Amino acid sequence: MNETVVIAFPRSFPQAQRIAEHLDATLLPYDAEVFARVFGSARRIVALMSTGIVVRSVAPLLVDKWIDPAVVVVSPDLSYAIPLIGGHHGANELALQLAPLGIQPVVTTATEVAGKKSVEVVAQRHGCDVLNRDSTRRVNAAILDGEVQVHAINGPAIVVAGPDVSVLLKKGIYIVGIGCRKGVRKEEVLDAIQQALHACRISGGDVFAFATTAKKIGESGLTDAIVSLSAGLIFLDDETINAQPLRSPSKAGRIGLLGVAEPSALAISKQRELVMKKTVYGRVTIAIAR
Repeated sequence: MNETVVIAFPRSFPQAQRIAEHLDATLLPYDAEVFARVFGSARRIVALMSTGIVVRSVAPLLVDKWIDPAVVVVSPDLSYAIPLIGGHHGANELALQLAPLGIQPVVTTATEVAGKKSVEVVAQRHGCDVLNRDSTRRVNAAILDGEVQVHAINGPAIVVAGPDVSVLLKKGIYIVGIGCRKGVRKEEVLDAIQQALHACRISGGDVFAFATTAKKIGESGLTDAIVSLSAGLIFLDDETINAQPLRSPSKAGRIGLLGVAEPSALAISKQRELVMKKTVYGRVTIAIAR
């Protein structure tokens, strides 16, 4: 199935077909379960029907704005396109794509109404994702109040960012959580990463970031390994790590943590789903989440 789906009642198929062809989308007939069937696989959904039907259909399916697909409602007469879900996550853009068909976008997100770009839009246009997602509310509010500076930092570098600073990293799917013994060598870390990615059939280019505990800031072998990959290494505080659900037993309790590799990967991941439980490679432990 295409990543973009158009859902309509059969009586509206002639109009829906125009939209589907314009977006190179899959056209599906409406039934009581159609939204539930496509919600986990489609990235963008256009619903040619009343807003009330769509609201009642998708409300029980919503999980997180960073995961849910973008949903746009188009009025049956093709007059208006209303971004209903995920305005900053593709719905505004989708509604604007329908303008050439004579469909008026009705954008309601505050930054766009004010003629400004949200953090999420800036990230998308630069091929990045937002690392610390909780920051976007404060930064978008600041964008509404005035200009917010964008700083491009070329590494290797260490960035200490507050809760009102959004950190953008290159797009990727997976987070690699790393635990290691004291004094681990760079080559040991690189070998463990390579083995783990190979075992999961994951390309290095699909890794969003690497993560570990802040207690490992002084481990030069670990930091040198990640720098050599031209990747980002996120050091997480104890509170963030211990807030993650316990998945596998760990000996990290002796340093006050419920774990290192697994909770570090989960804390930064988008879907909070482990694709590889913690696996030990010599003096390095790896877990992968998406």
